[in-house]
Amino acid sequence: MKQLESDPWENVTEKYKVGEKFTGVVTNITDYGAFVELGEGIEGLVHVSEMSWTRKNVHPGKIVSTSQEVEIVILEVDQEKRRISLGIKQAMENPWVAFAASHPAGTEVEGEIKNITEFGLFVGLNEEIDGMVHLSDLSWEISGEDAIKDFQKGQVVKAKVLEADPEKERVSLGIKQLTEDPFEAGLEGVKRGETVKATVTEVQSDGLLVAIGENLIGFIKKNDLAKARSDQEPENFKEGDEVEARVMRIERSNRRVELSIKALEVAEEKALMQELSGNDDGGAVLGDALKEALARKED
Repeated sequence: MKQLESDPWENVTEKYKVGEKFTGVVTNITDYGAFVELGEGIEGLVHVSEMSWTRKNVHPGKIVSTSQEVEIVILEVDQEKRRISLGIKQAMENPWVAFAASHPAGTEVEGEIKNITEFGLFVGLNEEIDGMVHLSDLSWEISGEDAIKDFQKGQVVKAKVLEADPEKERVSLGIKQLTEDPFEAGLEGVKRGETVKATVTEVQSDGLLVAIGENLIGFIKKNDLAKARSDQEPENFKEGDEVEARVMRIERSNRRVELSIKALEVAEEKALMQELSGNDDGGAVLGDALKEALARKED
């Protein structure tokens, strides 16, 4: 009497446990993955998404070949459906984790520009990993759309690691972060409520653009040009005029400081009234002070 052959899938969960490493041979390659023989009569599938940490959207045949011996990790065993899910990449060190461990935020790196897209630059950091410099992280001074025109594919650039996220398999880089933000540098000593000197750089219909030092741009709205409404006309000023104004707010989002000449005039007038209120000869002094102020304004 012929002896019945035993079922190779019997007790397969005891032999192949999730998380364990095995060595198998690739028996067949399809568009969606590769089949690997683990033992006589037992095959598992390595889905294309489980083949490589970094090579995405490529045919499995470009990663493994038939009859190749590979090291795999058991991901799932379903004895009822007679199916075993395998992973090749899990048997190797995760390069995203390794990069993040050795390149914390702030690390300076160097690499070749591999691709230029509408979103920014992709920079090769090693044989496996590319980092991305978003348009907004190319330059402090000009827009990303203009800054990206200065880069070419194949160019070697330096950058700073902003974030290395192994879970999202992403490395964010910045080129402008290699230098100090001139806006923040220009803010040294400039605080809300303080008086600053500025130079008119552009007369607009709704106000004035002014330069505060070398790195700061300020804006004075039309109704902040003077206390008197009759003097609130931008045409009363010209490019190159020097003005004094009070800092009203610092707008980091659009990298601009909002100023007010009117607020400074009101504050100066209030301070003068308080000073004169305690003077016995306040009326005469106030008249002289107002005459002096009017003369300065006319000048």
